[in-house]
Order: sequence, then structure tokens, then C-alpha cells
Amino acid sequence: MKTIISILIMSALLVGMTSSTKIYYPKVQSKSFTSGEKLTYRISYGIVDAGEAILTVKETYKKGANGRPLYHVKGEGKTLGAFNWFYKVEDVYESYVDKEGVFPWLFVRDINEGGYEKEQEYVFKQDKQKVITEKGKSFKVPMGIQDMISSFYYARTLDFSSMRVGEISEFKVFMDEEIFPLKVRYVGKEDVSIRKGTFECLKFQPVVQEGRYFEDPDDVEFWVTNDANRIPVLVKAKIPVGSIRMHLVGWEGLVGDIAKK
Repeated sequence: MKTIISILIMSALLVGMTSSTKIYYPKVQSKSFTSGEKLTYRISYGIVDAGEAILTVKETYKKGANGRPLYHVKGEGKTLGAFNWFYKVEDVYESYVDKEGVFPWLFVRDINEGGYEKEQEYVFKQDKQKVITEKGKSFKVPMGIQDMISSFYYARTLDFSSMRVGEISEFKVFMDEEIFPLKVRYVGKEDVSIRKGTFECLKFQPVVQEGRYFEDPDDVEFWVTNDANRIPVLVKAKIPVGSIRMHLVGWEGLVGDIAKK
């Protein structure tokens, strides 16, 4: 009898230990994108199209910890026309993103910008709250931290329905072996006209940190569709020799109708 009681007690302790170590991952409440989405942008310098960026979402056989299903999201950027002659750009960013929580498990970066080349591969062990770089370096990070491309998709899942003008949203991004707090300020509702028409949008500005490239709050502004998709339709940035614009020129595979007038 004592042996049976001892076994039952040990079993209860083991069950308790197992349940106490269960990992609770972040879970987004709304999905603003799905597999099959493709967004195409043009980057303009003045009246000239200098580059193109394409963002896609696809299914993948890769899995996160314990077989968690993922999306494969990819961002590709390149220069166009005469800009290839003096500053050719060919950039590829890839992320394998958790379907339920929209956080990364693997990030790959391969860029060539005017002869400057860089390759990165970060393994996000979200269950252990750390990142392993391609050099084998390990960094402690908070659960659900984003990478450079997954942050684009995660930001679109945030709830802006009750946001007040001037309110700031923040989440953390791991890039270049550093944890970076990404903050954006809500400016208000505004209609925006681009080549593809006029869109009902929500306007935002990044909150600039001291020592970063952009100094003034209005150096960078962007407009996101006021609909279920939350797609950036226009990004404007001031640079020392003028300004650049990134504007939406194509879309497909959206989760809902786009807020176009």
C-alpha cells in the first residue's frame, strides 16, 4: 500500500512539474494577411522610379518548436533602370513566421547594396527566449521578439480601432545583434492619393531615437489602409539630398476588400 501511495505521489509531482513548464506563446487576435498575399511597391526619387520592392506570403514545410505551423514571408528589393549603373541594389529578406503568434523562428538576410554585401541567419528559439546568429553567438531576447521583415506583418495585426491621436505603439525587434524598440505614433485618419487611386488611411510616424539617421518626427511618415488588410500604401522619407517615396502599385491575395475610394 505504501508503495502504491509513493508511486501516486511521484506521478502527481511529475504532472505538476510538466504543467508548470508549459510554454505560453503570444497569439494575435486579428489576421491582416494570409498565404498568397503579394504586395508590390515602387520606390521613387523625385519623379523617377529608382527601385522596386515585392513582399510575399507563402506556405512552408518548415515548422517551429513542437511542430508549430509557419508562413514563409519574403521581401525582395532591387534598383531599376539607370540607378543600377552607379548604385545597384539586390536585397532579399526572409522570415519563417509563426501562424498563430506572428513572430519569427528563422530569419535570413542577403543584401548587396552598391557593392556592400552582408549575409545573416538568425535562429529564433522563442521557446528558450534566445537568438542564435550565423556566427554561433547567442543573445537573450524576450518571448515574441520580431525580426526586420516579420515586424512588417506583426505591426499590421495591432488593434488600432480605439487608438487616440498621439498614442504610441511599441514592440521589440532583433536586428544586427541588438534589441531595438520599434515605436510608432498614430497621427490620425487621412485620405492618400497615389498612382493607383485614393485610399482611406491611418497615418503614422516612427518615434525617432537619439543618434539615429532620421532626426525630426516628420522625416518619415507612412499611411496604412483603414481596413482589415492594414497595408502601407505610401511611405515618405526625407534624406539629405531630397526625399524618397515608396508607394503601392500592385496587390493580390488580400484577406478583405481594400479601402479604395
